[in-house]
Amino acid sequence: MTKINHSTLVATSSLQQRSLDTVWHPCTQMKQHETCPLVPVVSGKGAWLHDADGNRYLDAISSWWVNLFGHSNSYINAAIRDQLEKIEHVMLAGFTHEPVVTLSERLKNMAPGSLGHCFYASDGASAIEIALKMSFHYWLLRGQPQKNQFISLQNDYHGETLGALSVTDVAIFKQTYAPLLRQCTHVPTPDWRYAEPGEPAQDYAIRAAAALEQHVAENHEQIAALILEPLVQGATGMGMYHPIYLQRAREICNQYQIHLIADEIAVGFGRTGTLFACNQADIAPDFLCLSKGLSGGYLPLSVVMTTDTVFQAFYDDKIARAFLHSHSHTGNALACRAALATLDILEQDQVIDTNKIKAAYLNKIATPITAHPKVTNFRNCGMIWAFEVETKDADFATTCFQAGLKQQILLRPLGTTIYFMPPYIINEQEMDLLVNGTLQILNSL
Repeated sequence: MTKINHSTLVATSSLQQRSLDTVWHPCTQMKQHETCPLVPVVSGKGAWLHDADGNRYLDAISSWWVNLFGHSNSYINAAIRDQLEKIEHVMLAGFTHEPVVTLSERLKNMAPGSLGHCFYASDGASAIEIALKMSFHYWLLRGQPQKNQFISLQNDYHGETLGALSVTDVAIFKQTYAPLLRQCTHVPTPDWRYAEPGEPAQDYAIRAAAALEQHVAENHEQIAALILEPLVQGATGMGMYHPIYLQRAREICNQYQIHLIADEIAVGFGRTGTLFACNQADIAPDFLCLSKGLSGGYLPLSVVMTTDTVFQAFYDDKIARAFLHSHSHTGNALACRAALATLDILEQDQVIDTNKIKAAYLNKIATPITAHPKVTNFRNCGMIWAFEVETKDADFATTCFQAGLKQQILLRPLGTTIYFMPPYIINEQEMDLLVNGTLQILNSL
């Protein structure tokens, strides 16, 4: 560990205080930073973040699930530098540019089904808003204005803008703003942690799908769309479920003529072990929402992909029939170049296959975690791992976060759920450190 001189400590303290004086940090009770100091990051390389005190931390959660190929990736850096010399941004209303066209073409070829039209925004919640509005507007244009309700899964998380929050079912985010939100029905989750003792994950998923079908059969005339997180429900503690639920959901949506919106913001681009989570069920949604890893974690970018059927409903001489939704930085050229570089790495480096080898290695060395007396429900889906910790510590998430930093690991538990979602470039030595450091934390509780 690097030796720190007095001037560095002063600079660190100054940066922390300046941030507390001016920055309102997200998803944070700011008063906690009276006892839990901010970490002043000054650089990052590969899977590691470096702070102003010379410490380094393994980014085991990919900086809120966005970073796929490490910090300061030389290939993505070069692509952005090249684009800087051409055009950094131009409005996408009435204009176009090479990066956004090429990205749309490549996403069309990669996505499941016939999702040939891309509408861009800057973040995941914005993508969800777009998909919800498009679905409602489609039915309105089809002469079915009564189809204006949405359903989602119990425990699903889709973002914190008002539309996205309406279809979210995580109380800590939602309950304060309930008077501002549209009513939404949440059908039972297929998360196998809710199965009866001894009930296989597949059987429970089928049972949850039956509850979905019953609700849709009774209410489909008012339902515009079902929105869900495919295979992994992130913010609820990485709840994982069997792909058969997606198959049944697709069949039910087809049968009762409602849209299926797949929120792959967190799980797209290889996180679940396939390029898209929907691939594991061999289904295609009507709307596919992507963000986070889309730009490799570099720049804010999201996209909603949809079908020609939806697109054609808006295609008309009348401006009122257009989808009049916009973001100032829609299709930002720099972000699109970062995304294109990310797709290059995914394709050229055979990342999906390599990740399978890495996942098998981590599962092997994680045996002591799975057997730990304080651990329950150890689970894995692709490059996502999670487990619950039995603890009486009411502030476990903060305790674990601080303990992780002492082990050179960035962990950010969801309640009592510890999860790993590392960058794909993590190596065996770093996985060893992650598992051993986590065991040290568990043993210290």
